[in-house]
Amino acid sequence: IISKYINDPLLIGGKKFDLRLYVLVTSYRPLKIYFNKEGFARFCNAKYTSANATNIDNMYIHLTNVAIQKHGKDYNEKHGNKWSFRHLMFHLEATKGHDAARSLFHQILSIFVYQCKAVQNVMINDKHCFECYGFDIMIDKQLKPWLIEVNASPSLTSTTHKDRILKTNMINDIIETVVPPDFPDTKISRGFTNWNQKPVVGNFELIYDEGTGFGVNRFLVGQSSGKEKVDTKQRMGRWR
Repeated sequence: IISKYINDPLLIGGKKFDLRLYVLVTSYRPLKIYFNKEGFARFCNAKYTSANATNIDNMYIHLTNVAIQKHGKDYNEKHGNKWSFRHLMFHLEATKGHDAARSLFHQILSIFVYQCKAVQNVMINDKHCFECYGFDIMIDKQLKPWLIEVNASPSLTSTTHKDRILKTNMINDIIETVVPPDFPDTKISRGFTNWNQKPVVGNFELIYDEGTGFGVNRFLVGQSSGKEKVDTKQRMGRWR
């Protein structure tokens, strides 16, 4: 796969970063998507300069992967070159403004929905299965998010103490979301992973549900019903 290099990434402290955000899909038909608000930003060790013939091979400038950055001499083992997604959104709200941060957040949520919709018809839909995806997203100077890749079964290894807490909590939240309350005697739920009707489970928040129509107008039509406006206002600020 060949993708365009983003030559004008948003920088913080002069350094390039990307986002690892987690999305839980409990059903593809009907499509049901949860977003985990406890993702993180991954920073490069070296300050960014635009790609040119002299620095294009410097991975510590251009590649945000922890597997690469952890071998650099400036790598910080305490925080792992990471910011929490919440911390990042606080920073952007303070430096770019509340409306700009809200717009970026909505665009990121839209990426999750459109990507899942794009593959919906080719995915095997087993009502007893689910998938947690790791979305890698980069933000440019205009605060436009770009989807880099989607990882099925993303790595759950941890590099810091906070990393371990985040991923342990996420696993617990996934289990609480998808495992029916009558498990293993699933006579009522029939073992379906999309049984849960709660809009919030731990750090997972429902953003799209074709079964109930939630989020359909908001993402696919571009306007929301009155109820969705209330829900959107409550959820759009959940990085706070």
